[in-house]
Amino acid sequence: MKKIESNLAPAAVGPYSQAIDTGSLILLSGQLGIDRQTGTMVDGLEAQTHQAFRNIQYVLAEAGLTLANIAKVTVFLNDIQDFSKVNEIYASYFEQPYPARSAFQVAALPMNGLVEIEVIASKE
Repeated sequence: MKKIESNLAPAAVGPYSQAIDTGSLILLSGQLGIDRQTGTMVDGLEAQTHQAFRNIQYVLAEAGLTLANIAKVTVFLNDIQDFSKVNEIYASYFEQPYPARSAFQVAALPMNGLVEIEVIASKE
């Protein structure tokens, strides 16, 4: 396994890697709406969702991949009532065939985030 890290995405805030390359898959840790430049969470659900996707794109780019390589997405929401708004933004980042996806409401997210997104991408 090989560690993948982008200087454009937020650094890991704990003992984990931004992503791991297993040879055929890239497993990304959950990405929040944190701006690497400021080290802070951007304001609002929409901005956090877009920032999380930018962070995902930064990490994937380090592995030579794009969003088109994503096979599975897991979305963690602070409030499941935000699902439709996040779904609308999510749809703007993907084309058919869409990745498999799960979405959950969680009790809380790090740094009081409103959304966290993790993905599994295929190198094939």
